[in-house]
Amino acid sequence: MSWPLASFLLVGLVLAAGWLAYERRRPSARMVAVVATLAAVAALGRDAFVALPDVKPITAIAFVVGYALGPLPGFTVGAIGMLASNIMLGQGPYTPWQMAAWGLVGLAGAAFGWMSGRRLTRVPLALACAVAALVAKEIMNVYTWTLGASHTPAAFLARTRERMNISWEPVAPGAVTRGASADATVKGTTAILALIAVATALALGSGTVARATTVNAHVAVDAHTATSVSPELSFLSSAQNSDGGFGGARGQGSSELYSAWVAMGFAAAGRDPANVRHGGRSMLDSLRAEASTLQGPGDAERTILAARACGASGYSFAGRDLVAEVLRARAPDNSFDQQVNLTAFAIFALRAVGHSPGFPAIREAAGWIERQQNSDGGFSFGAHGSSSDVDDTGAALQALVDAGVRNAHVLGAAAAYLIRSQNPDGGYPQRYGGESNAQSTAWAVQGLIAAGHNPNTVRRRGSRSPIGYLESLLAPGGSIRYSRSGSQTPVWVTAQALIALAGKTFPVGP
Repeated sequence: MSWPLASFLLVGLVLAAGWLAYERRRPSARMVAVVATLAAVAALGRDAFVALPDVKPITAIAFVVGYALGPLPGFTVGAIGMLASNIMLGQGPYTPWQMAAWGLVGLAGAAFGWMSGRRLTRVPLALACAVAALVAKEIMNVYTWTLGASHTPAAFLARTRERMNISWEPVAPGAVTRGASADATVKGTTAILALIAVATALALGSGTVARATTVNAHVAVDAHTATSVSPELSFLSSAQNSDGGFGGARGQGSSELYSAWVAMGFAAAGRDPANVRHGGRSMLDSLRAEASTLQGPGDAERTILAARACGASGYSFAGRDLVAEVLRARAPDNSFDQQVNLTAFAIFALRAVGHSPGFPAIREAAGWIERQQNSDGGFSFGAHGSSSDVDDTGAALQALVDAGVRNAHVLGAAAAYLIRSQNPDGGYPQRYGGESNAQSTAWAVQGLIAAGHNPNTVRRRGSRSPIGYLESLLAPGGSIRYSRSGSQTPVWVTAQALIALAGKTFPVGP
């Protein structure tokens, strides 16, 4: 059994044990109503503070419920609050971990109540909430650790040390926007989470209402400036396997997914991927060798883009006509599998093989994408109505521009969604209010470039730019970390970030 699967089973057992215990307790209807109401308040509180990363009153609410009402109500409010709040913020494999972590916060509150006889004053209670917040975040650290390539205690401690580190960096002259009084930015939000939790708990006690900040980003439409990518190229070259391909991390077996992204990364940086060899084999050799494993339009689209980056043709690739396979996946409504993501990549692939924006499959696919725009200006992975996310909004913007769309309202609203989704650290989360990561930031950068914005000038209240955020994730070996707290699949992350750092959009040519 794999470590990630074992850890998820453990989390599932924790949740099952908590709810079974609550059900066996047979709470009164009055208690069920109280717990449900408090869980709703916790969920709404988390959603209301979405604009402030790591400022969420759910920790204090779950802790105080456990402190006042006991372990099972505290566990239930923490777990259900996380589940309900993610209806707006987005569900994912992290949801069970969040439910378990904040359920344990409720149990911790009950333990403090029992040990203190419920006689704690406001300040000790706030400090206890701060400690509970740190513990909950470290549980989420374990979740991210399970996704990484190394599951050793040393790797976990390294992640913890990175998360607890605070460093101050001067802001470039002229980078601070009006209303921003600080002359430096801070990174390492987990280390100041204790202060945040204290403030939240005290605010709950005194009735103080926190107010979310607004985005104050200034953008320009002049040409972007690409950055030096030599360290990233060196890292990727060193990760190439003897078959010419790449795995998710150095030393891992080759996969078409990672090899394709590396090919596009090299091409974006101006280096011919067909000439990057190990043991006499290039990544194009590896891609051809793995052509028999391709399944579905997504694999075909990505491989067409990689073949284009290597100077090869998608019409005849290892005995397969990948272009015909993509066109066969076209649905009667002109989408590709009713997904914005696959439809955008179909446009990239068809443009990569030489079709003009007027090609019917491209023009009509772009029209379908336009109709999927949500009211917030963003796009989702699927169709209209699903939660918008940064990654697919960035992809949709590039696809629409590639297809020759000039609808200022659609393009402007999508670009505005990206601009206001930027985090205070300069990076972008997958969904608004989440933790910044390199891949979502790369998608945002490419979308902004496609829409005519200079990503170097997109700054939130004096933060660094998204390009600056990507540069800040550069590891000593030349790879780009996934985030401040994660370093999973460094080959994939570095290759994708490389395209944005080089200032390129899809499709990437040789």
